[in-house]
Amino acid sequence: MKHFSKFLLASMLVLGLTSVNAQDANNPWSIGIQTNAVDFYPTGEDAPQGDWFNDYFNTGDHWNILPSVSRLTVGRYIGAGFVAEFAGSINQIEHFGDRPVDDLSYYSADLSANYSLRALLNDGWFDPVLGVGGGYNWIGDTDNDLQGFDGLTLNGKLGLNFWFTDNVALTVESNYKHSFETETASHFQHAAGIKFIFGGTDSDGDGVYDKDDECPETPGLPEFNGCPDSDGDGIEDRMDECPNEAGLAQFNGCPDTDGDGVADPQDECPNEAGTAEMNGCPDADGDGVADNEDDCPNEAGPAENNGCPYEDADGDGVLDKDDECPNVAGTAANNGCPEPTAEVVSELNEYSNTVLFDLNKATISTESEDALNSIADIMEEYSNTVFHIEGHTDSSGSDQYNLQLSKERAQSVKDYLVSAGIPENRLTSEGYGETRPIASNSTSSGRQENRRVEISLDEDKEMREDTSN
Repeated sequence: MKHFSKFLLASMLVLGLTSVNAQDANNPWSIGIQTNAVDFYPTGEDAPQGDWFNDYFNTGDHWNILPSVSRLTVGRYIGAGFVAEFAGSINQIEHFGDRPVDDLSYYSADLSANYSLRALLNDGWFDPVLGVGGGYNWIGDTDNDLQGFDGLTLNGKLGLNFWFTDNVALTVESNYKHSFETETASHFQHAAGIKFIFGGTDSDGDGVYDKDDECPETPGLPEFNGCPDSDGDGIEDRMDECPNEAGLAQFNGCPDTDGDGVADPQDECPNEAGTAEMNGCPDADGDGVADNEDDCPNEAGPAENNGCPYEDADGDGVLDKDDECPNVAGTAANNGCPEPTAEVVSELNEYSNTVLFDLNKATISTESEDALNSIADIMEEYSNTVFHIEGHTDSSGSDQYNLQLSKERAQSVKDYLVSAGIPENRLTSEGYGETRPIASNSTSSGRQENRRVEISLDEDKEMREDTSN
């Protein structure tokens, strides 16, 4: 008994290092292989039996021990912590209380309902068991005055299981068997041995039985009820949008490599910190165009120009996109194109004053062509300017005649300039007759000055559609 106590203490110290399972719905079956001892003494009966629990541990004088596999058990978990167990035993009786007897054969078959207290102790390795049941016991005849007997018993049990793996336990128990047939047949039966539990199914071999495994076909972890966490980020694959890349819970298991608060799957620039507005990409110049789409990432510019600022090639203050003359400095009022100065207009009129017509006709004389070609050359330099051609006469003749002749002569000049390459939509013409004299019509020299063609800027007219083609 002294050595047995030392063995039990050592076992408890070793087993205490491990948290294991016990018989339950996942491992419903058990088989026990035991050695048993039968003791008739401490049962509170008449001599040769002693008072209750008297010499309970007196193994030398009162215990009948068969030092071999002498008791087998089969158990089945039935739920709520209860196990139904059948036990069959054999033994040789040499001590009947404090009285020696010849070897008597001992056989028993017992059925009990056992309840585990392990769940009350935080499911550790230490597993106390209480049981109640009944059995049938038979003890063989002797050649002395002690008669053989057999009969039914009411059994009560106290046992301890020490689980040191998921499926194996060291078990010790003490059963009191109260005989209904013969009072002297009441006795204690003690047993110690090994118990094996089995019967649970773990299809994926992850240590979580299928009954409790939410992913029974895929190896997983107990903390996730048998489901895997492939990337080890603490988020099980079923809830992980990036199951093969370790990530963060706030991004449903996906990483944020550049730490910009945009998860990699939604980040168009996962290796460069950016902003959510730019889908995770940076915008160095703050122009609202992400750097990866910005042709000028360090200069702010509009999206319609690919993030680059518009140029003003001629430096006239009118951006090239709005400048109808991007390579020639002009004015904003003239859409970036140059406007003729007063000197230019004066030069045009110096040429126009030399234009001659046939008498009382609108036909331009041949010697006036050089002057008109010079006018056309000047007009070509101002490609965005609309010029107005005015026809004037002296007071000779009727007003109606003079007005018509002035219109026809102005139109003749316009037609010549169009033929010289000036777009028609840049020219207007009108005749004013004798209504705008610049000299006296009383003298021959004055009337000659009044017969003229003048060129001015048509500032109030937009360029018309070109109908010259």
